Amino acid sequence: MKRLFAMALALGAATAQAFSGVVTHVTDGDTLWVQPDSRFASSRHRKPIKLRLQGIDAPEICQAGGPESKAALASRVLHQHVEVQTRAQDSYKRTLGTLRLQGDDVNAWMVEHGHAWSDRYRRSAGPYAALEHAARQARLGVFAEPNAVEPRLFRKSHGPCH
Repeated sequence: MKRLFAMALALGAATAQAFSGVVTHVTDGDTLWVQPDSRFASSRHRKPIKLRLQGIDAPEICQAGGPESKAALASRVLHQHVEVQTRAQDSYKRTLGTLRLQGDDVNAWMVEHGHAWSDRYRRSAGPYAALEHAARQARLGVFAEPNAVEPRLFRKSHGPCH
């Protein structure tokens, strides 16, 4: 079972997998690292997994609101025991998934508090569109600025931060 899980992640399988672990590092408002519990990985294959929070798009770290988004996520989950439901891997080899802390959807929390946008795909407003709308109405986080630029548009015009 352990090997199958590792192979599924390595191959970017579209099938869902679940594991639990501790958040060891927060890169930005939608990317972090989770150290799987020992029951999910043998001690020699127990490397942290880079997780991209699926369904949200947080400001880039060099973008207005980026450091605040990272800080919000870190204050919520860093060094906390979490549950992860994975979906696949993205083109950057990050595992895509939903993060839960004590049963709460952290991806949703980020949008609900104005720290991220609901990730749009083609004509879809994304899975957290209603939460984004409410955060905009309340002018929370990045939505306090009426001209806040969506991260995808920021990346398109400015390129990556690194």
